[in-house]
Amino acid sequence: MKLPLVAPSLLSADFGNLNRDIEMLNHSQADWIHFDVMDGVFVPNISFGFPVIKAVKKVAQKPLDVHLMIVQPERYLEAFKEAGAGILTVHYEACTHLHRTLQSIKVLGMKAGVSLNPHTPVHLLNEIIHDIDLVLIMSVNPGFGGQQFIEHSYTKIKTLKELIIKSGAPTLIEVDGGVTVANAPKLVASGVDVLVAGNTVFASGNPAETIEQLKKG
Repeated sequence: MKLPLVAPSLLSADFGNLNRDIEMLNHSQADWIHFDVMDGVFVPNISFGFPVIKAVKKVAQKPLDVHLMIVQPERYLEAFKEAGAGILTVHYEACTHLHRTLQSIKVLGMKAGVSLNPHTPVHLLNEIIHDIDLVLIMSVNPGFGGQQFIEHSYTKIKTLKELIIKSGAPTLIEVDGGVTVANAPKLVASGVDVLVAGNTVFASGNPAETIEQLKKG
């Protein structure tokens, strides 16, 4: 079985010691560094924006995986590229012209992702799956870290995997929300390629070791 990519979420990092946490990730087995960008409109929380991403980019040695939980994300694509994003994910629910937005992300030289909220069915991606580099399944309601994993997510991941295989698309499956060392093997067995983990990593007594455990799937 292919080992998953691990993308620790900075939403759970220690912002008083952010440089220390980034250096830890640089020297760990983490593959990407995950950013949750929230605007207080699309989700009921506000997080970091361009200055923090730019600062992290100067230190980070791993690609920046930026998840936009914002309205009208198409207005800011170039700005996120300039800030250092390597992978840029927008929400299906926030994009009126999703295909156009994905193409714009790719033209800028980034990988293009689409995220689905827990209530959004996978079949809505049928016509566009070939244009998506990764699908981010939200296994909690977006907005806050530390939430309980939604068990139905396993079924949703399997359905998405079937769609990807049937269509022959190269799309990766990423999952975010309630990911732990305990449920990582089942997630990977269900078809997940990328594990996003925040509290699991940064609340651990040994974050680098926890990343290594997640990496084993």
